[in-house]
Amino acid sequence: MQAEIDVLTIGNAIVDVIAKVDDAFVQNNGLVKGSMNLIDEARAEALYASMGPAIEISGGSAGNTAAGVASFGGKAAYFGKVKADQLGGIYAHDMRAQGVRFESKAATDGPATARSFILVTPEGERTMNTYLGACVHLTVADVDEKIVSAAKVTYMEGYLWDKPEAKEAFKLAAKIARKAGRLTSITLSDSFCVERHRESFLELIRKDIDIVFANETEIKSLYLTQNFDGALQALRKDCEVAVVTRSALGSVVAHGEDVIVAPAIAVPHVVDVTGAGDLYAAGFLFGYTQGFGNARSAQLGSLAAAEVISHVGARPEVNLRDHAKEAGLL
Repeated sequence: MQAEIDVLTIGNAIVDVIAKVDDAFVQNNGLVKGSMNLIDEARAEALYASMGPAIEISGGSAGNTAAGVASFGGKAAYFGKVKADQLGGIYAHDMRAQGVRFESKAATDGPATARSFILVTPEGERTMNTYLGACVHLTVADVDEKIVSAAKVTYMEGYLWDKPEAKEAFKLAAKIARKAGRLTSITLSDSFCVERHRESFLELIRKDIDIVFANETEIKSLYLTQNFDGALQALRKDCEVAVVTRSALGSVVAHGEDVIVAPAIAVPHVVDVTGAGDLYAAGFLFGYTQGFGNARSAQLGSLAAAEVISHVGARPEVNLRDHAKEAGLL
């Protein structure tokens, strides 16, 4: 079968509710800056009431990556669960309007569409508090074998590992992709997620994953070391392509014997780092599926990440294909 899709992403379909706050707000609410906390509906309501002005944007890590791939001109698809409520309808519309193939069936009962309350402090760091709601009810029934088989790369977010049903959907998609001779990829999501699922992640990566995306903190957590070079060497042995972002230090791509270091692209002012890793993955995967090679793919990732941190929200505000052409990368 010919690949009709460049990148299929699978993840938690979440509406981002973003507000700018000061450090005192983070501390007074007992939060750890830069972390992602899972919260219940009561906590969600309490935070929302105290946040002040906010904007609502369709998000979710893998959803952001799919939107980024589409913005580059790639063919993207997405599996994610929403409820047939107002936010669920908005989410589905946003995905399709951005050119992403989104056919996951909305739930008609159960919890509401998920939302993540993202608190952005003055330096651009974000602290996420996520009510998972409907998104964790993604199951094997939501995995469309034809779409998986038609995708060059199936990319999955580590957050799915928090619920058994979603985990099984994740594993089924990897199995289908492998059988079809396609590539698989995962993002480790955050260091707390790695701590919860370290051994399971390692087993999955060693058996079923071709391309791993992580940041420096996540791979150190994965291999229980504070030595970056040691963690990178360990990851290189466990997967075909290791892609590690290092914030202002850029990124490192290790593929076999080759190691490429790509510089970060400076922005005049970092507004909101939400989605930086998601959009880096979008740029890299778009380039990789077009056969551009690791160095150019990493440059596209850096370009997309730089664009998204220059404004509030985790999805690009410009057409990334045009942006890349202006930068001489397409």
